[in-house]
Amino acid sequence: MPQNIDISRYKAVVFDMDGTLLDTRIDYDKMTRLVFLEMIRMGVPKDVLDHSGSAKFNIDSGVNYLISEGRKNDVPTMERNINGKAREIEMKNVDEARAIPGSIHLIQRLREKGFKVGVLTRGSRDYAEYVLGRCGILPLIDSMVCRDDYSEKEAKPSAHAMYNIAKSLRVGTEEILYIGDHGYDYICARDSGANFIAVLTGSYDRDDWQEIGENILILGSVADMISMLDKN
Repeated sequence: MPQNIDISRYKAVVFDMDGTLLDTRIDYDKMTRLVFLEMIRMGVPKDVLDHSGSAKFNIDSGVNYLISEGRKNDVPTMERNINGKAREIEMKNVDEARAIPGSIHLIQRLREKGFKVGVLTRGSRDYAEYVLGRCGILPLIDSMVCRDDYSEKEAKPSAHAMYNIAKSLRVGTEEILYIGDHGYDYICARDSGANFIAVLTGSYDRDDWQEIGENILILGSVADMISMLDKN
């Protein structure tokens, strides 16, 4: 595991949202179940769905099935239905969300030092704007890319998600340092050429990160980046 990263070599710092910048209360198990049921309603056989426990993988396997059956035109409808159901779950406990301690101070320090700041999330646009605004972070963000800004195939963990936020920030992906709490975040950064820092305030603990077997810097939270930033 690397001991440090030279933050000064980057032009932008991009954050995942839930579990990284914010402590939120989203029922992801319920979201996965609703995605599964929507796939079935759309005529996708149960045995072709990926039961890996992730809503993302169910969506991918459902999309692939519809395309293989010549039903490509049904994919946008399916994605709209799923996004609507997912947004309802995201908004249910939104007022319980809190900024991770130190996150606002870190973003302020990054901006003072001339970094562009972005958010790349699988949350919906409505949810992300509301919760970041409520927690006082939205005015500090230069750009944000959300799940429903583009098609599902361009959402995390696809590298296209990072390409989209890089384009919005007017930097190259290799000029981005991405901070996240989930393996999807790491995959998105790795496949796009961005660098990555893991935090332990979300869904992955230290053992989860170490099982990935890559040379990943692991921090307790985004607040730990403040001292790293001040050294550069």
